[in-house]
Amino acid sequence: MLNCLVTVLGIFICVLLLFMTAPYIRRYMAGGVCKSTTKLNGKVVVITGANTGIGKETARDLAQRGARVIIACRDMAKGEAAACEIRAETGNQQVIVKKLDLADTKSIREFAENFLAEEKALHILINNAGVMLCPYSKTADGFEMHLGVNHLGHFLLTFLLLECLKQSAPARIVNVSSLAHHGGRIRFHDLQGEKCYNWGLAYCHSKLANVLFTRELARRLQGTGVTANSLHPGSVHSELVRHSILMTLLWKTFSFFLKTPREGAQTSVYCAVAEELESVTGQYFSDCRPAYVSPQGRNDELAKKLWNVSCELLGIQWD
Repeated sequence: MLNCLVTVLGIFICVLLLFMTAPYIRRYMAGGVCKSTTKLNGKVVVITGANTGIGKETARDLAQRGARVIIACRDMAKGEAAACEIRAETGNQQVIVKKLDLADTKSIREFAENFLAEEKALHILINNAGVMLCPYSKTADGFEMHLGVNHLGHFLLTFLLLECLKQSAPARIVNVSSLAHHGGRIRFHDLQGEKCYNWGLAYCHSKLANVLFTRELARRLQGTGVTANSLHPGSVHSELVRHSILMTLLWKTFSFFLKTPREGAQTSVYCAVAEELESVTGQYFSDCRPAYVSPQGRNDELAKKLWNVSCELLGIQWD
C-alpha cells in the first residue's frame, strides 16, 4: 500500500513539474528568432516547396516585408491555396505560384526558362523543398529520390538561375539542410542506393550534399556579390515525415517539443534578410546563429568531387 502511494505521489510530482516547466521548455524548443526589420520592396524571391511547412512560413514572412515571392512547387492546388492565404494576410498581391517538380529535370528547366522570360531579377533563392524517409524510388531521370530532389534538383535549379542572381547582386542563395548531415556520407560507389539502401541514411546523405554544395558554391562565387549559406531549421512539426507512419505518430505524440513551421522558418528568413550576413558566405546556421558542421561537411576535396559528379549526372558544365 505504501509503495503504491509513493508511486502515485512520484507521478503527481512529475506531472506537476512538467506543467510548471512547460512554458520554459517550449520557449527553449522554439529556438532563435530573426529580429531583422529589413524591408524587401522591389526584391524578387524564389522559394521551392513553399506551399506548406517552413517554406510557406518563409514565404509569408518575406511577403510581409514587401518582396515579390514566387512559390515554386509541384502541387499547384496547395500552392495556390498558400498564395491566396498569404496575399490576404499580408496585403501583398505579388505572391505567385509556378510549377516546379524537383524530381524531374525537364520540369526544372521549364521553370527556369519561364522565370527568366518573365522576371528581370532574382535577389533571393531559397532551396527549401525536400523529401524525407521515402521508400526506395527514383526520380524521372533515374536518380534515387532523396539525392535527386534534395540535392541534384536544387543543384540544377541554382545553375540555371545563377546568371540572373549575379546580375541582380547583391543576392543570396539559401540552402535548407539539416542537423542530419552529421550522419551522412557521400557514397560515390553507390550514390543511387542500388547496392544498399536505408531511407533514414539516404536523407542524411542528401543533407550532407546540401552542406557540401553550399561550401563549394560559396567558394566559386567569391567576388560576384552573391552569397550562399546553408542551415538547419530545427525539428519541425511538418509534413516532411509523411512517408513514415512511425515517424508521423512520433511527431504527433511529441509535437509539444517540436518547432512550429513558423519557428522552423526563422533561420531561413535570417539567412535571407539579416543585414549582418550581407557578405557572409559558405557558412552553416541553426537558430539564427552559426552552427557546427561535421568533418565531412568541411571537406573541401569531397565538396569539389561531389560538384563534378553532380555536373556529370545532370549533363551540365559548371566551371
